[in-house]
Amino acid sequence: MSEATKEHALSRAQFNDIRRRISVYAGISLAETKHDMVYSRLVRRLRALRCHDFDDYLQRVEADTDGERQAFINALTTNLTSFFREAHHFDVLGRVLAGYGGRRIRIWCSAASTGEEPYSIAMTVVEHFDSWTPPVEIIATDINTDVLSQCRGGIYAAERIEDLTVARKRRFFLRGSGPQAGKVKVRPTLTRLVKFETFNLLSPNWNRFRDLDIVFCRNVMIYFDKPTQARLLRQFHGCLNPGGWLFVGHSESQVRGTEGFVSQGHTVYRSQSAEVAA
Repeated sequence: MSEATKEHALSRAQFNDIRRRISVYAGISLAETKHDMVYSRLVRRLRALRCHDFDDYLQRVEADTDGERQAFINALTTNLTSFFREAHHFDVLGRVLAGYGGRRIRIWCSAASTGEEPYSIAMTVVEHFDSWTPPVEIIATDINTDVLSQCRGGIYAAERIEDLTVARKRRFFLRGSGPQAGKVKVRPTLTRLVKFETFNLLSPNWNRFRDLDIVFCRNVMIYFDKPTQARLLRQFHGCLNPGGWLFVGHSESQVRGTEGFVSQGHTVYRSQSAEVAA
């Protein structure tokens, strides 16, 4: 779509202002090639608020009128996920859980997205302990408040679980009927195992994420610049108990060689203190 045919013009200066804001607010490094994506996502906010133009809208974001800054972040956050995505991680997770014996385990899923990842963690936990009350605490966070609402509801289109085994479908999901036909709902016994919270990884206050045993931060750091990636890795290391585990995405190779972590296989790392103790 050319600028002449667009509902609202998005100038280069306005686009760069948006790139600067999302970097400051959420740490996301938007490429210059994302102009059309930014337009298509934010123009919906202009319509909803009946803004005259992008300058008008960005003034609302700056003033945080009626919480528009969060809506701005929500609009520009990418949420691409699936149940048991990068399945080898959940095989490793099962083995890691076995290593903790019977003591309580704390797991943080730091980018919950629409919930598939934390629920996959919870399913793995239930299967490993063969219990709906395992000795595990799962905290799942995301910066996007819209997706967290979906997480808590636990309702998905039925095709989202097509690749799961029949046993998992029966054990962990309820199939909708009538107005809910074509949808599935995560069983309440599973949703109770996950505590969903809003959290911005750029926040300076990570105190509530201490004494962790396992951290999932997959396919998130690719959206941050290198200094932010390095800072996050230092913070994750500080949150983990000695011997703690970090799971990252398949393309997030920047962890390799990072001080404090030692590779345990493909995109799985352990705090170096555990290696020394061993």
